[in-house]
Amino acid sequence: MACVAVTWARPESTYTDKWDNINVDEILESNRLLKGYVDCLLGKGCCTPDGKALKETLPDALEHECVKCTGKQKSGADKVIRHLVNKRPDLWKELAVKYDPDNIYQARYKDKIDAVKGSA
Repeated sequence: MACVAVTWARPESTYTDKWDNINVDEILESNRLLKGYVDCLLGKGCCTPDGKALKETLPDALEHECVKCTGKQKSGADKVIRHLVNKRPDLWKELAVKYDPDNIYQARYKDKIDAVKGSA
């Protein structure tokens, strides 16, 4: 789940910074908001424009280790991963099944995932 900070791909070397100022903490603290984003990513619900952008960008970000992410997007992604791994493993698992059914990214990012376990 690297790069959960909302992004949109464009030809330049980084994703747009249009959504860099989204309050990730507010989303993580609200079950309603978090569920909305997760449902969007899983194709279970409607997507807001930023949710749609995230859904379109996430596969590329995972594949390329968030190389096009801005610093704020990487920081936001780390925060989201830490939250999901430690506080919402149910959602983490659902997202992993959808975006990493063959455990390619779980294996690739194992050290990073293990490093955030237990740190909220």
